[in-house]
Amino acid sequence: MVFKLGLLGLGTVGTGTAEILLNPEGRNPLLKEIEIKSVGVRSLSKARSVSFPEGVLTDDLESIVNDPDIDIIVELMGGLEPVRSLLLKAIANGKHIVTANKAAIAMHGAEIFDAAQEAGVYVLLEAAVGGGIPILKPLKEALGVNRISRITGIVNGTTNYILTQMAQKGANFDDVLTEAQDLGYAEADPTADVGGLDAADKIAILASLAFGGRIKREDVYTEGITQVDAADISYAQQLGFTIKLLAIAQQKTSNGQSLQLRVHPTLLPQDHPLASINGVYNAVLVEGDPIEQVMFFGPGAGAGPTASAVVSDIISIIGILKSAQGSQRLNPLLSPEHQHYCAIAPMSELVTRFYARFLCNDNPGVIGHLGTCFGKHDVSLESVVQIGYQDSLAEIVVVTHDGTEANFHNALTEIRGFSLLDNISIASVLRVW
Repeated sequence: MVFKLGLLGLGTVGTGTAEILLNPEGRNPLLKEIEIKSVGVRSLSKARSVSFPEGVLTDDLESIVNDPDIDIIVELMGGLEPVRSLLLKAIANGKHIVTANKAAIAMHGAEIFDAAQEAGVYVLLEAAVGGGIPILKPLKEALGVNRISRITGIVNGTTNYILTQMAQKGANFDDVLTEAQDLGYAEADPTADVGGLDAADKIAILASLAFGGRIKREDVYTEGITQVDAADISYAQQLGFTIKLLAIAQQKTSNGQSLQLRVHPTLLPQDHPLASINGVYNAVLVEGDPIEQVMFFGPGAGAGPTASAVVSDIISIIGILKSAQGSQRLNPLLSPEHQHYCAIAPMSELVTRFYARFLCNDNPGVIGHLGTCFGKHDVSLESVVQIGYQDSLAEIVVVTHDGTEANFHNALTEIRGFSLLDNISIASVLRVW
């Protein structure tokens, strides 16, 4: 039996996927039952590193999703449109979907999965989170018997590379970003990465699988790394921390009534499992009962790792189709059945530690006033240190004990209004693990 594929997109990952499918020797034997029938590209004149028989390449993408001979659509174009429309047409035509498009799933997943359930087809997206790291299948299958309490991930290689280089070289953000762009680790427009948007897409997908409910992408609190200064990296190291952009999904209460979903830079203790994940690598730490802790680590992007995850999904669909023996029911381990949306707790209720760096006039009593104000708002200070001076202003670093987000920011609002601190500025605020 031969299964025919339509491939949408022949960029880095699309080319890597095609290379695996066209060279099946030594790999899973199911690969020999796959034929790439059509490949949709934006330009037919562009030179390609992989060759196909005449007539396989086309710039008519709709002809692929409407082709009655194609069984599986593999979408590797990226972006929201025309991807959303093409996927919905493919699903309406009874085609299974494999995609690496975290943005489309995070924004339009409910619509896409509803359509897939109605049509009785699969939508698999292992490559959408963590590149080559197998994380989605374990969450659905091997870890599915656990009560997951928290997922914490470094899920964006660009930001992890930038923060690693800043820590190792003492370099500024802008300089490392330029270097990352020159090396191909960062896009010409890096907003989705450095702004935390890419990580937010991914944690929305992970949370939906781990906690058995749909996630509205706009409910994920998102901060990027653009405000992280070389001084913060240095002070964090002196305090025994490293700074990482974390994507976190956790149960807020023991009865699981609401979740906290957030992406932001975080000071991690240097002995934390994720603190040693450097460069462009990704890692996801899953905590639950009775598994306790398990961590998935590997390359978070790149043609080879991501293509590996894409082809893994293709094989999963083919394996199910071959063993289904005409059954019209979807395998519940591959097809999410939840319809409700998870309740998301507001960030104001988050309880965590904080790091804040202040610049102000070097007046007597400044540190005392800071302590008094934080105490007034029920924020206990772990340490207050005057580090030195920056442009004739005193530089003061504060680390708190656990407190609520609301109380901490209320204290900051009052601090800004201190008459004694008429030249105060808050250089940075970060959360501490």
